[in-house]
Amino acid sequence: MAIGRFPIEAGHVLQFARAIGDENPVFSDPGAAAAAGLEAIPAPPTFVQASAHFDPDYPLRPNPGRPWFGSGATATGCGPDDEDFAAGVLHGEQHYVYHRPLLVGDVLTATVRDGERWTKQGRRGGALDFFEVFTEYRDESGELVVTARVVAVSTQHQPQEA
Repeated sequence: MAIGRFPIEAGHVLQFARAIGDENPVFSDPGAAAAAGLEAIPAPPTFVQASAHFDPDYPLRPNPGRPWFGSGATATGCGPDDEDFAAGVLHGEQHYVYHRPLLVGDVLTATVRDGERWTKQGRRGGALDFFEVFTEYRDESGELVVTARVVAVSTQHQPQEA
């Protein structure tokens, strides 16, 4: 995934803060942000996940005319001839490193790179394959603003009943 333009806009920040139930006025009031020592309204800590809406290839986002995870009469909307990218993969961890506050008015780009891979023996599903994916969000000057790290896990075969 590469995102060419991810604008941090006040309305989106407000909606995101409301969606996660955060009523802190710093996410909606420039005066509260200034009182907190910020140059502009900040985005909540996990806001960069909203960048998926700006990625045309993000697999969890609806794409007209294509099956996607969560659509249709089946659990994934994928038919027997479709590749289900999420089959057997679980979201294990999510980490964020903020190199500076993410502020309304920033326009970010994002690039993704693979991290480490490792295997552990599971109790019921055989070997568990873990893998990291890093997303780096940079502002228009190229400064690194946020680094996101995902750890996912997949089983090599379906777990056996306990």
